[in-house]
Amino acid sequence: DALKKGAIYLDLNSASPGAKTNAAELINKAGGNYVEASVMSPIGPKRIACPMLFGGPHAENFVSPAHDLGFTGAKVFSDEYGKASAAKMCRSVVIKGIEALLTESLLSARHYGVEETVIASLGDLFPGPDWQNLSAYMISRALEHGTRRAEEMREVAKTVEEAGLSPLMSSACAERQDRSAAFAYAL
Repeated sequence: DALKKGAIYLDLNSASPGAKTNAAELINKAGGNYVEASVMSPIGPKRIACPMLFGGPHAENFVSPAHDLGFTGAKVFSDEYGKASAAKMCRSVVIKGIEALLTESLLSARHYGVEETVIASLGDLFPGPDWQNLSAYMISRALEHGTRRAEEMREVAKTVEEAGLSPLMSSACAERQDRSAAFAYAL
């Protein structure tokens, strides 16, 4: 009764494809029009104009009104629920994983006084990125948003499990992200 018939329900939560599909079933059964959304970049500085993938059978009809509302980075990704979420969650394995690896590596390196040497060696191994700035940025996000990122990584682990794989890296990343908040003083 709380959902007006035909209302668009835009789900921006970071959740596994299975969770999105289950939510879509509930909303659509209640008379709403569920649109899955996956945010594919940091929110700042573009805010709601950042890149987003919309999914589900109602996505096509909502993308133009969404653009009018300011969701200018949104595009229809799939008419099938779960695909947009799968793209975001699989991306997060890498992005949050790199954050977790850099946090663990460079906090340890700082303890030993070898942080600059480690960062310089990353530039030799993976030329291109400015590892000094990239690592500072990624670590700051992990330290500042570790708890929220850990929740997302637990959903990523569910995504990996739904694909029939063991989420070894994603589960460990969730634990590292969860513990990162305790090191916010290192910012």
